[in-house]
Amino acid sequence: MDRHPIFDIIANDSSSSSDDEMEMILRFAIEEERLNSGGGSRPRRRRTFIPRDFVQATERIIRDYFAEPPLYPPNIFRRRFRMSRSLFLRIKSTLEATEPYFVQRRNAAGKLGLSSIQKMTAAIRMLAYGTTADLCDEYVSIGETTAMKCVKKFVKAVISNFSEEYLRSPTNNDIARLLALGESRGFPGMLGSIDCMHWKWKNCPTAWQGNFTGHIHEPTIILEAVASYDLWIWHAFFGLPGSHNDINVLERSSVFTELAEGRAPLVNYSINGNNYTMGYYLADGIYPTWSTFVKTIPSPRGPKKTHFAKKQEEARKDVERAFGVLQSRFAIVRGPARFFQIETLKDIMTACIILHNMIIEDERHIDEVERGDYQQFNETTLDPVSHAPTLEFMDFIQRHHQIRDRETHSQLQSDLVEHLWQLHSNPRLL
Repeated sequence: MDRHPIFDIIANDSSSSSDDEMEMILRFAIEEERLNSGGGSRPRRRRTFIPRDFVQATERIIRDYFAEPPLYPPNIFRRRFRMSRSLFLRIKSTLEATEPYFVQRRNAAGKLGLSSIQKMTAAIRMLAYGTTADLCDEYVSIGETTAMKCVKKFVKAVISNFSEEYLRSPTNNDIARLLALGESRGFPGMLGSIDCMHWKWKNCPTAWQGNFTGHIHEPTIILEAVASYDLWIWHAFFGLPGSHNDINVLERSSVFTELAEGRAPLVNYSINGNNYTMGYYLADGIYPTWSTFVKTIPSPRGPKKTHFAKKQEEARKDVERAFGVLQSRFAIVRGPARFFQIETLKDIMTACIILHNMIIEDERHIDEVERGDYQQFNETTLDPVSHAPTLEFMDFIQRHHQIRDRETHSQLQSDLVEHLWQLHSNPRLL
């Protein structure tokens, strides 16, 4: 290490300076040298500049996946990006038009910066594979901090641009299609199934670990979701600590908010001669006995109840399959979460669910018969937003009690037991 210039000054002026002045100057020089070296005897850490060629990296990605013909075929593109190339390009064009961060620009020296393809590739690879940020550097040529920024910007842009269409409550057309599908499976009035999933939080602050640790014995964050047979996630409520159970999460979620406020689409169906005006979700045993839930029978006795329990448990696995596909597509929500801010984790989970629904819509294959039967239900336009005032307070209380009615729950379960047994006895009714 080079000697500080102050030592040469002390040596030249030692004859004209007093001992106190020389000691003060020497102490000042030693302290400054210690601060510049990073403290102690270790040398100061210097930042290493890596000259990355952004243009070459962009050309490499385009040559591998977006050229005509590309180096890698479409099936490999879908495996590595978790979506088709057309959907990727659609998201890319939307983000470039709405988010300035994904527009390629030049720096003060006139050199091109990162392209939108580089930033999106780094973000999607981290979401799909659940890898660390610096693992994208060798192929995408993006530094660690920049890759983490790409992920945060990407998930926020996906939420702001696509949440209104791909993470919404069912419209009238959606309700009609879900009711028709549920009736074809032996459950008239079924809108889907509901359950919760835990996401491990590796970097949970130490002071919060007791609050976020539950039966898994590790800090987790809970996701409540409603999914249909096609694995579309209609409702997602994420963010409660892992020490809660499904009932606590249900009391905090907004799954029945629109129904209680009278803004949900009307549902009318008949089972075993009894009329019902509210749809229901299939749930496991921990959920309460409400009129909007249909649970299995824990210890069924007799062929009717045994058959009902079997069919209910089969159909309830829709939400479990949705969780499995979501974690398979985006490994970041399967492995331990490495981010420190819970707001970032909420954005990541929400964006992964939105992308999951977008992929389902892009890859949905409907048989010709179903397309003819449900053509009126496959419209993608959303219903206009209603600005009418909500129901009066007494009407709200009445609907609130109807949702939690235990007698309706028991009657609905009994009617479904008889209905499924009739279908089992006479398969031609299906």
